[in-house]
Amino acid sequence: QVQLVESGGGLVQAGGSLRLSCAASGSITSIKVMGWYRQAPGKQREFVARVINGGTTYYSDSVKGRFTISRDNDKSTVWLQMNSLKPEDTAVYYCNAQTYVTYWGQGTQVTVSS
Repeated sequence: QVQLVESGGGLVQAGGSLRLSCAASGSITSIKVMGWYRQAPGKQREFVARVINGGTTYYSDSVKGRFTISRDNDKSTVWLQMNSLKPEDTAVYYCNAQTYVTYWGQGTQVTVSS
């Protein structure tokens, strides 16, 4: 079992920055991938970024060059640095961890005003 707790969301003006954190606990040595997804009102949850064991990162085209995902060496925390935020980045952001099971955090709201 893995538990995930996100923090760092909030309200920011367009062009601003936020840093999201996700603290993992439980069977963290079993985690193979950690990442972030988001869900805007009325839309499906979508992939934002992920980091796999070994450090390789992947980003959606919509955030590439603006967001950076990073993870500490003991796999207990993953961050999402979000720069040059746009109103269309407004969503609930969810942390995700994959072992042989997929785990989700409770989500943190990010609102970008124009």
